[in-house]
Order: sequence, then C-alpha cells, then structure tokens
Amino acid sequence: MLLIPAIDLKDGHCVRLKQGDMDLATVFSDDPGAMARHWLEQGARRLHLVDLNGAFAGKPKNEGAVKSILKAVQAFALENDIDEIPVQLGGGIRDLDTIERYLDDGISYIIIGTAAVKSPGFLHDACGAFPGHIIVGLDAKDGKVATDGWSKMSGHEVIDLAQKFEQYGVESIVYTDIGRDGMMGGVNIEATVRLAQAVRIPIIASGGLHNLADVEALCAVQDEGIEGVICGRSIYEGTINLNEAQLRADELTGELSDPVGEE
Repeated sequence: MLLIPAIDLKDGHCVRLKQGDMDLATVFSDDPGAMARHWLEQGARRLHLVDLNGAFAGKPKNEGAVKSILKAVQAFALENDIDEIPVQLGGGIRDLDTIERYLDDGISYIIIGTAAVKSPGFLHDACGAFPGHIIVGLDAKDGKVATDGWSKMSGHEVIDLAQKFEQYGVESIVYTDIGRDGMMGGVNIEATVRLAQAVRIPIIASGGLHNLADVEALCAVQDEGIEGVICGRSIYEGTINLNEAQLRADELTGELSDPVGEE
C-alpha cells in the first residue's frame, strides 16, 4: 500500500483545496521542489502532482513548478542510489503532444480526467501511443463522475466508465470521492472497494484521508485491488505522519520498508 503525497500547484505554489474550490486554497509552500524533497525524505516512494490552474484552463499552467519538482526528485534519487521515483501528473492535459513533452521531462504517469470523460477517443489514442504511462482520474460524487475541476456533474456511472477505460489499456485509476476531498472525514472505503472489484486494474484511493486508522482500513482491503492512497491535507496539517504511516502500511501488507527517510 503506497502512501502518495499530493502536491497541488496553483500559481506556482503548493496548495490544498477544500472540495476542489479554488477560492478555498491554503498555501503550504512557495517552493514546490523543496516540498517534493521533504516528502521523499519522509519516505514517499511516489508523488502525485496536480496542475490546478491547468485543470480549470484546459491546458498546462504550472510547467515551471513541475520541472522544479522533477529536478528535486532526480537529485534525491541520485543521492540515495534509487533507480526511479515515479511521479504522476494530472491537470489540463488534453493532447498527445503535451503528454509526450511531460514524459520526456521525466514524468512517469499522466493522469487524464475530464478529457477522458468528454473525449474518450483521446484517451484511447493516448493509451495506444504511450502504453503503461496513462492513468485515468475519475472524480465522483454519489457514484456519478464529475468533470471540469469538479464544477460539472456528468450522468456517467463511475463503474461503467472504469470498465470502458480498462478496455482501452489504462494503467490504473485514481478514484476521488469529491464530497470528502480536503475535508479529512475518512476515505470512502465502501465505494473504493466496489470500484476495485469491478475492474482488474489497480485503484488508487483519494479524498478524505485523515488518520492512521484510515490507512489501516485501506490496508485491510488492499487485496481487492487497491494499490495506494493519495495523501493531501492530512500530511500537510499533521494528522498523519507520512513516514510512520508508510511503515505501518508496510507492516500490515507484508512489504519490506524502504530505509530512505527513516531516522
């Protein structure tokens, strides 16, 4: 079970939103690269980046910040003799040229959200052009998928779309319960498990993570096909200690702990 720190980018800063509202942004750092390094030092083995401005604009808006993060990640990996630290990125990615550019820069996985729902042909083409590098982000409330930075509700059922996109060849699915995101009210375990059981590809949980009990609850259902969880406000506000939580997850799921970041 991977605990994956989220670095949400708005105007070049690291922020957290409540329920996707750009007007409810809390700035946590003015140095995205330093923030990335901080989480790696705390034992993170993967990072989740979101270009928030890009998600609303429909095109990349924080490429400079993304590059500073990648530079920090690559330096950390070199210093600690780590072959690769995967970085996944979403927000405003609407064409194959943008995907190729980001992959060339060093991004490991591209997350396609709104464009997957509105332009499934684009997602299909992306999976064909960049196999193994495409993740779908499905943001939902009450089982229905939301788009456009959560500002619009579609009539699509999450499970129906997930099964369709699985056939396209997506690598995994980031599933966010938008009613819980940024609220630290607990992960929607039931809905996440229901989705994981409906597909064969891995699910990454997102939205509502609050404390170690939430991590333990996810570990208990990992075998259903849940490979990780996005950590946002909980690690920034300190209700979860990332290093301790990852070690606990390793203990519960039988993985060898990574010494990087430990005292």
